[in-house]
Amino acid sequence: MKDVVRIGCFAAFWGDTKSAIRDILDGAEVDYLVADYLSEITMALLARARAKDPDGGFIADFIATVAPVLPQIAERGIKVVTNAGALNPAAAARALRAAAEEAGVRLAIAAVEGDDILGRADQLAGAADTFTGRPLPSRLGSLNVYLGARPIAAALAAGADVVITGRCVDAAVVLGPLMHEFGWKDDEYDLLSAGSLVGHIVECGPQATGGNSTDWDVVPGWERMGYPVAECFPDGTAVITKPRGTGGLVSPATVSEQVLYEIGDPGAYLMADVVCDWREVRLEQDGEDRVRVSGARGSAPTTTYKVTATSVEGYRALTTAMFAGVGAAGKARRMAEALIARTERLIADAGFTPLTESSIEVVGAGDIRGGARDDAATEAVVKIGVKHPEKAALEIFSGEFSSFALVAQGMTGVFAGRPRVAPSIAVHHLLVNKADVPVRVVIDDGDAGTQSIDVEIAPGEPEAVTSTPQLPEEPVEASGTTVPLAEIAYARSGDKGNLANVGIIARRPEYAAVLREQVTAERVAAHFAHLSLAGVRRWAVPGLNAINIVLDEVLGGTGGTSTLRYDPQGKSYAAMLLTLPVQVPAGSLSEGVVAAVGGLA
Repeated sequence: MKDVVRIGCFAAFWGDTKSAIRDILDGAEVDYLVADYLSEITMALLARARAKDPDGGFIADFIATVAPVLPQIAERGIKVVTNAGALNPAAAARALRAAAEEAGVRLAIAAVEGDDILGRADQLAGAADTFTGRPLPSRLGSLNVYLGARPIAAALAAGADVVITGRCVDAAVVLGPLMHEFGWKDDEYDLLSAGSLVGHIVECGPQATGGNSTDWDVVPGWERMGYPVAECFPDGTAVITKPRGTGGLVSPATVSEQVLYEIGDPGAYLMADVVCDWREVRLEQDGEDRVRVSGARGSAPTTTYKVTATSVEGYRALTTAMFAGVGAAGKARRMAEALIARTERLIADAGFTPLTESSIEVVGAGDIRGGARDDAATEAVVKIGVKHPEKAALEIFSGEFSSFALVAQGMTGVFAGRPRVAPSIAVHHLLVNKADVPVRVVIDDGDAGTQSIDVEIAPGEPEAVTSTPQLPEEPVEASGTTVPLAEIAYARSGDKGNLANVGIIARRPEYAAVLREQVTAERVAAHFAHLSLAGVRRWAVPGLNAINIVLDEVLGGTGGTSTLRYDPQGKSYAAMLLTLPVQVPAGSLSEGVVAAVGGLA
């Protein structure tokens, strides 16, 4: 067993920079390079690509990123783990094999198979979506299980140098190597939770090293943000750092924001291998740009896998235009309303049914942030979105958009021309029994041939913990100095289907009570009243002096792949909530009490 395993994450989504891998190789000692390319939106887009080309459906960017550095990776004995296989791990493995042969490098390349269960769609007919309760559509573009880390560990144990998975739990690309290197067993739940926590922290790349930080203005080196490197130990603790010579900032504040990113219930974050309890996670500064992570706990996983499916639910078109000067916001709104009205008239004349949905948001007039509307604003961008079952109906909308430049004074900034009509892809969520999903690893060792390994998966527990108590609503009559929440807290937000997660972390321990008592569900719902959310849930995270908040049914439908919202993934919600006024004891804002980045004690 190694004393320490060092893992660097070089990509966090499809389209991420290709330069981070060189920064890690040049500025850090690593045993593994990992990359998490997949999201629900990515899977939906790749389903369309695979429909056009059976050899497509994987992340070609992965091959382009690693191919130039394969000789260096092989020489240093670094292993690579990624979910870039997406809907076609076998094709991704073949593409990497070709790149390795061209580079003169011998690698054992493993493809993890079993997550794609589209062939079983008929057996799942009528299954209910776990979020909406509606039955699964009859025609699906993709149907994929979130596999866990055990197949990755099995591939590494069989001698793989590179492991390419399809859909898996994001953090599994880190947990799998740790299970292999440290010999962690399937029932060592605290360790599996700790490894999952490390994976969760690094999976989004520079979001843990200063990216998306609340205190963005003190984070240096945006032009060369360092991607995270985790130094992991057999007891489950880890140190998060970044490559030498890179920008960014690693502090308890920047890491804590990522810990709470999109996790929902912090005491029951459900993963394929373990149910994670991160309520008592602790972060400590361990030197410059080094943060020690400890305190994760875990319990037995459920007997089911999470599954996502995609389907085409019609078409959508979105576009924007800019206005400036006197009455800009008002003109922008009137133009959008007129375009929608004209479209409705023309598609009716052409024999189409009405628009399924339309959306107008005037950025600069308060539509995004909520509150009082300001149509007198002198600078605005209008976003217009429409949906319809038939593409031809939205082509009418597309054709009419540009003509309004001759009607609305000052309409400009239409650089993309006519709006593009694209399929509106719905994402559906369901559960399947682990016992019904066989998993295998196929390893191609070049001249030595291939081997196929069936992977035994731990079955989980029927009585697994799936939720923990929410934070009770106990508002108090506060007094003192009124300040925006940003003065005493950090925040990070993101989406989960049609939900949005907002983590709020106190800058100092004494402000944790303010978050619990004043950032109530009622006040949060009122702050986001313009988004028509269905509810607000809150949990306490004592280890980070934080609370985690979930906004229900807030993203305008089934999430980022089909919503017409300008912010389809709730990325701006944390910053908007930080404008909420709170009251703190008089005198507590004296110099040194409210800290900048790194202020968690």
